[in-house]
Amino acid sequence: MTKILILYYSRGGNVARLANLIARGINGVDDCEAILRQVPPVSSVAEAVEDEIPSSGHPYATLEDLEECDGLALGSPTRFGNMAAPLKHFLDSTGSLWLSGKMSGKPACVFTSTASVHGGQETTLNSMILPLLHHGMLIVGIPYTEKELLSTTSGGTPYGSTHVSGPADDQPFSKEEEVLSLKIGQRLAKISKSLKFA
Repeated sequence: MTKILILYYSRGGNVARLANLIARGINGVDDCEAILRQVPPVSSVAEAVEDEIPSSGHPYATLEDLEECDGLALGSPTRFGNMAAPLKHFLDSTGSLWLSGKMSGKPACVFTSTASVHGGQETTLNSMILPLLHHGMLIVGIPYTEKELLSTTSGGTPYGSTHVSGPADDQPFSKEEEVLSLKIGQRLAKISKSLKFA
């Protein structure tokens, strides 16, 4: 079985919805399984510690989840054109995996949600791609052979799956956003499977 880790941080729930769509795409590929994990929020108070088990949603990620996966989908809401601090905080803890090369050669994709069309989707995706490149991962995007990439007027970029949530975080997913999220999940799964058994 090829195991694909979907690792994300979600504040308003839209990144979690993207994660679930990508998981559906992954699980639709024979002998591939999506493993969903989230990262805990961070606190400005140094003494604050999160419970080991989240009150809702998927379990918190561990370094072992990253080490054991065959592929990775990484997601975050945008924060001023950058990934959110909780995801960056978790990635900053992966130095031992970088030193040992445990992530090198594994395929990865990225996804995000923003309040507006020009809210920093592509820069946020690129901010998540940078540490993955440092880990030696192989970046999987969405090719323009997917016709929805050419017709979307909401989310969806060649850099990864995206959603425009609106200022109130309540904008429904467009057909293109849904299809492109499923497609990048399928693409990541197929590439991960091929590389695992190459």
